[in-house]
Amino acid sequence: MPGMGNSLRAAALLAFVVLSILVSLLISSVQQFGARVSHFSNATVAGDEFASLRGALIYQVNERRKEIIPLLLPHEDDKSENGRDMAPLDSSLDYSLWNEISLGSRKAHMDEMDCASLVDMQAVEVLGSGYTKLVVKVNLAGGQPVALKLVNEQGIDMGKCVEDFGDPQGCRELVSYKLKKEIVLLQRLQHPNVIKLKGHCAGDTRGGGGGGEGGRVTVILEQGTPLQMIQLLQSPWEDRFRVCLDLVRLLHFLSQSPLGSVGLLDFQPRQFVTVSGSLKLTDLDDASAEETSCRTDADCTLQFPHRNFTLPCSARGVCEGLSEKRNIYNAYRYFFTYLLPHQAPPGLTHLVDHIMNSTGELKADINQTLEAFEHILLLYKSGLHLDNLPPSIIRDYTVMRGMGTSGNAEYRCWPSYSQQGCVLSVHSAREAAYICNSHSQCNSFTLTGQKTWTGRLLASFRSSFSHLVPDGTSEVYVKKTKAPEPSTV
Repeated sequence: MPGMGNSLRAAALLAFVVLSILVSLLISSVQQFGARVSHFSNATVAGDEFASLRGALIYQVNERRKEIIPLLLPHEDDKSENGRDMAPLDSSLDYSLWNEISLGSRKAHMDEMDCASLVDMQAVEVLGSGYTKLVVKVNLAGGQPVALKLVNEQGIDMGKCVEDFGDPQGCRELVSYKLKKEIVLLQRLQHPNVIKLKGHCAGDTRGGGGGGEGGRVTVILEQGTPLQMIQLLQSPWEDRFRVCLDLVRLLHFLSQSPLGSVGLLDFQPRQFVTVSGSLKLTDLDDASAEETSCRTDADCTLQFPHRNFTLPCSARGVCEGLSEKRNIYNAYRYFFTYLLPHQAPPGLTHLVDHIMNSTGELKADINQTLEAFEHILLLYKSGLHLDNLPPSIIRDYTVMRGMGTSGNAEYRCWPSYSQQGCVLSVHSAREAAYICNSHSQCNSFTLTGQKTWTGRLLASFRSSFSHLVPDGTSEVYVKKTKAPEPSTV
C-alpha cells in the first residue's frame, strides 16, 4: 500500500526531530495553514474561489479544535487555570491562553517514546485500516513490538477532503485531528483496561524541523491482539467472564472519569484488543464526554435496533446517565449476550441470569453491575459456589502425589484449554472429581499446579494411561473402581 510505505519511511527519517507536544501541534496547525495554502492558490484556483475554499477548510480545522479544547480543561470548569474565560474559537484566536494550556499539558504528561524511538524500526504487518487511520505493527530497534496509528493516506476521509479542497497537505492536517484527539483522550483516560499510550511522533515528512508540519502524526501504543469473538465463543467460560468483567470495570471508570461521564459512540468488539489476556479499549476517537441537553424526558431516548429506552431529563436540562446507560446496553448486546450465560458454572447461573436481566432491561446502573460481577468473581475464586458438592466424592479416587502420567489415552471435551485433550480449570481436587464422574470416558485426572488468571488449578482429564513418572509438581487421581494397574518407572 503506497500510503503505508510512505508513512513508515517518513517515520524512519525522524531520528533527530524534537518531540512536539500535542497541543503545540494544534497551535501551529492553524497559524501555519495560511502560508501553506498560498502556494495552493497559485496552482489551483484564484480569487474569490480560493478564499472560499481556504475559509471552508480553516472552518473545519477550527471545528475539530473545538472537540479537543474541552478535553484539555478540568472537568466542569469552563475557565483556564488562571480563571480567564476561553477565547472564541475562530481564525483570529488569541493563542496566549492556548499556550498556557500547552505548558500545563507538557508538565502533566511526558511520553516515554518520541520520533527518535522509531529509528530503524521494522514494519511487521498492517493490523487494520479505516476511513481515517492505518494501524501498523512494528518492531523497534531493540526488538520491542508496538502498534503505530497513522493517517490513512488512501482512506475515505483523505480522499473526500482532497476532492473537496485540492490540498493534500492541508487535508492531512485536518484528518490528523482524530489522532490528536485520541492522544489527549489516552493521556486523560489512563486505566488498566485502556490501551497504554507509549508516546507520539510529529514532524515534517521531508525530514526537516518538527512542529507537526504537514500534519504528520504517529501515535505509539502498546501492542495488543485484536479481539476475535468467534475464538472467544469457543473459549472456556472463565476466559469469557474475564472479558466481560474487564469491560464492566472499564465502563465503571468511564462513568466517573477525569472528563466526566464518557460515552463510547462507536461501541463494537473491533474497538478492543487483548494484552496478556486483559481486555483493553484501543480506539477512543469516537468517545464523547458531552452531556445531552433536554427539555423533556422525550428528548432522552436511547434507540437501539430492537429496543428503545427513555431516561429522565434532569432539572438542569441534561439527560441523566445517558452515556452510562448506552454503554451498559451496548455491553449487553455485543458482549454479555454471547459470552456470559453459555456454560456458566451451575452454582452461578442464577447470578449470571440476574446480570443478563438487569443489563438487558437497563434496570441496574454501572455501580450495581460492577458489584454483581465482582460478587461472582469472589464466589468463583473461593469455591463457595461448590458447597453443594459432597465432600466424600474425592474418596472414590486414589491419589499419588509427586507423580505424573505417561502413555496417556486422551479424550476431548469442550471447551478445553487444550485442543489435544480435556483440560479444565477447577477450584480443588473435589471439583475435579465431580467433573471426572460426569464424563463417561474419564478414569483419572492430574493436577499440575498450573493456574488460571483467577488462581484456579488446571486439571487434565483422561480415560487411561500406561505408567506413572516422577513429577514433583503434579498429583494423579485414579478412580478406585476402574483404576488401571500402573507401573512406576
